[in-house]
Amino acid sequence: MEKHGVYLGPRLRRLRRDLGLTQANMAADLDISPSYIALMERNQRPVTAETLLRLAKAYKVDFSDFGDETGPDLIARLQAVMRDPIFTDIDLPSMEIADLVHSFPGVAEAMLRLHTAYKEEQFALADRRQDGSSDGIGVSADPVAAVRSFLSARRNCFPVLDAAAEKLATRIAEDGGLANFFKERHGLRVRRMPPEVMTGSFRRLDWHRKDVLLDDTLDAASQNFQLAQQLAYLEFDQEMRDAAQEGHFETDNAQRLARRALAAYCAAAIIMPYAAFARAVEHRRYDIEALSRQFGTSFEQTAHRLTTLQKPGHERVPFFFIRVDAAGNVSKRLNSGTFPFARHGGGCPLWSVHQVFATPRKVVTQWLELPDGQRFFSIARTVSSGGGAFGVASVERAIALVCEANHAERLVYSRGHPQPVTPTPIGITCRLCHRTSCTSRSEPPIGRQILPDDYRRTDAPFGFSDT
Repeated sequence: MEKHGVYLGPRLRRLRRDLGLTQANMAADLDISPSYIALMERNQRPVTAETLLRLAKAYKVDFSDFGDETGPDLIARLQAVMRDPIFTDIDLPSMEIADLVHSFPGVAEAMLRLHTAYKEEQFALADRRQDGSSDGIGVSADPVAAVRSFLSARRNCFPVLDAAAEKLATRIAEDGGLANFFKERHGLRVRRMPPEVMTGSFRRLDWHRKDVLLDDTLDAASQNFQLAQQLAYLEFDQEMRDAAQEGHFETDNAQRLARRALAAYCAAAIIMPYAAFARAVEHRRYDIEALSRQFGTSFEQTAHRLTTLQKPGHERVPFFFIRVDAAGNVSKRLNSGTFPFARHGGGCPLWSVHQVFATPRKVVTQWLELPDGQRFFSIARTVSSGGGAFGVASVERAIALVCEANHAERLVYSRGHPQPVTPTPIGITCRLCHRTSCTSRSEPPIGRQILPDDYRRTDAPFGFSDT
């Protein structure tokens, strides 16, 4: 090592704090002055070879502890932050970012923390504006948002419920199916009745007559799902209560929505048991239609189940799932991955989920890129519910499954559709997207000043200043 030493201030400060020492304590241990410790930590004096040897002897640390192993990761993180469109007008070459990280890692870390706080505040403000309120009402007051947050925090995976459902599925198979299981284990008869008898219900449990009644216009997949969901209420009452308690919901509506979501989760787990389904998805390369035929489920039920396969030690591709209607209203949003639409998105018109209504029942694939450079692979298709008889109304919706780009090769849908050089640029919402050239924008982003168009009108709906 050269006689003059190297500048390792931030790493020396981190070591001292990790050891719980003051500058005076460390100075005494190394037989140098506290002021010299302070100068080294501020990179105003180098850490000499002699000082490194004293550190190693006094604290039994390896020289590699003072290496730059965190440098590449910190550089990559800072480069990702600097790709935020809010910094578009700043010329900051990669070499300068690397120099900043190497010379002032503390400043780089501070910038990362500030950017994270900035994004969180943007998200919170977007939430309040989307709700049409500015009175500070939090997510907990919105039962739908509270349940979505509850599911997202657990990556939409409940291993305890999966294990219980898997055992129950075995017993159902031994009894010859769901209808026989209801009769043998619960003394309930499954009956299919016309809509006029069901009076607006798909499923009804009649304890007086010992019947489980189903609307006979439901298709086979929907009937099985309704039976499985009724069975979840009968068999897993305590397990669902325990799971819901973890949400600490503040309203009865949130409690009830969470219970409904957990019952639907159990129903899917009964019809598509975790181990068998997880094996099948790899064998079928996540072919939703093929999996639907294998398990007797609908396209939407199968796609929904794909978001739940995150059991520790048996994880599969993490997916984001969204369901929207033709007006763009989001009726379901689930996430087991890192797609930020899970909290705030679903409204970018450039995303194919809003365009598949023009090609009913056709799977449309798309490569996506967010403003920060993250890339994803999306599949979207329309699905319908209701109908089943002449004159019975049906509802057409679109669903999409999204995974990170590095998982796409595991999906059958990426075959013949390699990642392009320029994926479709989308934003989470217009409020949070700072792409200045987007011609599909419906409103300006938070935090940008709109330019007047007295003398110049841009091709984009809004022109923005650089600050």
